[in-house]
Amino acid sequence: MATIVTTPSETQAREPAPKATRMYGLLAEFETPGDLMAAAEKCRDAGFKWWDCHTPFPVHGLDGAMGIKRTILPLLVFGAGATGTAAAFLLQTFTNSVGWTIWAGVWVTGYPFLISGKPAMSLPAFIPVIFELTILFSALACVKLMFLFNGLPQLYHPLFKSNRFRRASNDRFFIVIEARDPKFLPKKTEEFLKTLGPISVEMVED
Repeated sequence: MATIVTTPSETQAREPAPKATRMYGLLAEFETPGDLMAAAEKCRDAGFKWWDCHTPFPVHGLDGAMGIKRTILPLLVFGAGATGTAAAFLLQTFTNSVGWTIWAGVWVTGYPFLISGKPAMSLPAFIPVIFELTILFSALACVKLMFLFNGLPQLYHPLFKSNRFRRASNDRFFIVIEARDPKFLPKKTEEFLKTLGPISVEMVED
């Protein structure tokens, strides 16, 4: 009976190569909001761009310590509301007064009814619909853009792999500097975080 002999090189060739792990970033843990605030100011002054703070409750003044600028969301919501106002006005103007256009090769008109001598194009009569469409466009834009800017829904995040990070919703405060940051260098960034006085600094895989 023939015996098949497998050389070590052939065995290694058949085994799948281990997957290379990618680093998401470095996570530093702090015990108090004051420690986190001081560390956030130093991260901001160091010039890091891709980093974030995680706290179990809102910390007053943290946005300023991180150097976060005001969001453009209010301006976009205002634009959406103005679009709703214009759409409501034009819709009612078309349907109630002088709406002539060509649709599929046919002339189509609105329905300018004369009621009690009132003008067909009356702004006071248009106000309810204008108000409703302004609110509708603003509300929908606000919710959709908020989800878009916040990257939601997000069912997975690399930080969930850290057992220590579970206390971020209880009694611990964290700073994470992402590996995609232009100033990120694993050794130097770790040494920098250790100078901030954290309880621990750990690497988080992507």
